[in-house]
Amino acid sequence: MPLIKNFPKASWRLTKIAIGGVVLTGLAVGTIAYAQSKSLPTVEKVELDKYLGVWYEVARKPMFFERKCAYNVTATYTLNENGNIVVDNKCYDGEGNLQRSLGEAFVANAPFNTKLRVSFLPEGVRWIPVARGDYWVLKLDEDYQTVLVGEPSRKYLWVLSRTPNPKKETVHEYLNYAKSLGYEIADVIYPEHR
Repeated sequence: MPLIKNFPKASWRLTKIAIGGVVLTGLAVGTIAYAQSKSLPTVEKVELDKYLGVWYEVARKPMFFERKCAYNVTATYTLNENGNIVVDNKCYDGEGNLQRSLGEAFVANAPFNTKLRVSFLPEGVRWIPVARGDYWVLKLDEDYQTVLVGEPSRKYLWVLSRTPNPKKETVHEYLNYAKSLGYEIADVIYPEHR
């Protein structure tokens, strides 16, 4: 205790101010991050029957679980018997081997259907609401030909198309929209379709 007793009062005040500033800065950063995650706008409504089918991944942010995907990346969505959506993701790795991941999507905001929670857990335990990723529809053209999908933390992002090689202008339009929402797009990957 002698150290604190001999600590000059002015220095103690400055230390308290500095600590308070660090705490306030941390709170401000946390509040901004929270506000950003909550303010990510989605499209108004998704008609699931129009959304189902095959989508080609034409752009994405790097992510661990797609690290092996080199080309022909697709996502096929179909309704299952319980009304949820079967997610069938496929791609080929650099050696030409098929990589496949089956999951299930649960609508989180019916009847708007713009926010889904996706699970790739084994089928028997997917009903448990853990380990589900956010899948939010951020931009979708009226003909359901191109879609921008993301999630609130802005870590993951996909541009999907009904055709494997859409116009570059369209892809850039969707990526620029993502940028306007706060996404970093400098590291976007453009998978090849053969």
